[in-house]
Amino acid sequence: MKKLLDARGLLCPLPVLRARKAILPLLPGEELEVLATDPAAIADFSAFCDQTGHTYVSGEEIDGEYKIRLRRKT
Repeated sequence: MKKLLDARGLLCPLPVLRARKAILPLLPGEELEVLATDPAAIADFSAFCDQTGHTYVSGEEIDGEYKIRLRRKT
């Protein structure tokens, strides 16, 4: 299962805080996809995963929009 979090228009730390809340109800191994426009999003989510044990699956930027995939820790 994959859940989508739309964090476009939000600045740090709000995208990470909302992602932390959104990932908790997921089962281990399920993924959260985050859409963001904050230029720091990729670095912020990488650090978030390092600190929490979740897996940073991917991050890409297309025309100023960031698409980040996280996997709930097992």
